[in-house]
Amino acid sequence: MKFDLDDQQREFAASIDGLLGAADVPAAIRAWSAGDTGPGRKVWAALADLGVTALAVSEKFDGIGAHPVDLVVAAERLGYWGVPGPVAESIAVAPVLLADDDRSAALASGELIATVAMPPHVPRAVDADSAGLVLLASDGEVRNADVGSQHESVDPARRPFDVTAAGDPRKADTATAFEFGAMITAAQLIGAGQAMLDGSVDYAKQRTQFGRLIGSYQAIKHRLADVHIAIELARPLIFGAALSLADGSSDTARDVSAAKAAASEAALLSARSSLQTHGAIGYTQEHDLSLLLLRVQALRSAWGDPTWHRHRVLEALAS
Repeated sequence: MKFDLDDQQREFAASIDGLLGAADVPAAIRAWSAGDTGPGRKVWAALADLGVTALAVSEKFDGIGAHPVDLVVAAERLGYWGVPGPVAESIAVAPVLLADDDRSAALASGELIATVAMPPHVPRAVDADSAGLVLLASDGEVRNADVGSQHESVDPARRPFDVTAAGDPRKADTATAFEFGAMITAAQLIGAGQAMLDGSVDYAKQRTQFGRLIGSYQAIKHRLADVHIAIELARPLIFGAALSLADGSSDTARDVSAAKAAASEAALLSARSSLQTHGAIGYTQEHDLSLLLLRVQALRSAWGDPTWHRHRVLEALAS
C-alpha cells in the first residue's frame, strides 16, 4: 500500500506555513520565554482561525473531528516553526480527556488553551501558568489541577509546573490520550528536524571557507544527507501511528513508540548536524537556530523519553 497525503492535506499544511511564515514566530518564542505570552497567543488565535485548534474536537462542540493523520500534518508544521505553548497537550490530548465536556467548545474555538500532566511519563504540566485549563490525568480518570512550583527546562519557552489534583475525578480515556500526546510530540520533532535541515542546507549554499562554499565539501554533504534519510525514515512511522490510532489497532502502543523513538533520534541528529554546519553562531541567542536546538532537547523527553519508548517497542515485539 502506498501512503501519501491528499491535495487537501497538502493545502492545509501550506496554509499553516503561510500563516506562520508571516507571523514572526521566533519573536513570539523569545517573548514567551520572557513571560510575555501576548505575541504567542496571537499566533494561537490565527491558528484557531485556520481550524488547527478544532481538529481533534468533536463536531458536537463545533470541532472538526479530523482524522489523526490531519493532526500529524498540522503538528509537523507547528514543530517546523517552533510555535510556543502546550501544542500537544491542548490540541490533541485535552480533547481526548474532555471528550463530551462542554469545555471542548472553547478548545475548538481557541478561546481556551489547556495543558496536561499525566504521571509517570508526563509528571509536570508545561506552561501551566499561562493555560486557561490545567488537567491531571492517570488510570482512566482526569481532574482539574491546581498549579504548584515551576521547574527549570532546557527550553525556556516550555515551563514545567508541578500540579495537584483539585475537584472530583471524571472518567477519561487516558490511555488513548497518552498515545496522542506522544504521537503529536513526535510530529513536532520531525518538523523541527526538517526546519534545521532546511536552514543548514541554505547556509551551506552561502557560507564560504577557504574560498569554497562549505556545501561543496563531502563531509557536509554526507552529514546533511544522513539527516535527510533519518527524517524520511521516521516520518512514515508517525503516519503509521496515526493510522493505528484511527483504527484502534492492538499495535497502537508499539507504533506510537516506534514513531517517537525514531523522531527523537532524527531530530537530535539534525540538531547536531545543524550546529556543526553553522558553527558556534548557531547556538547564540541571537540566531533562530538556537530556539529549535533547545526545543528538540525538551521534546525528546516529553511524553516518554526515547529509551522508554524503545523498551516498549521491544516488549511488544517479544510478546
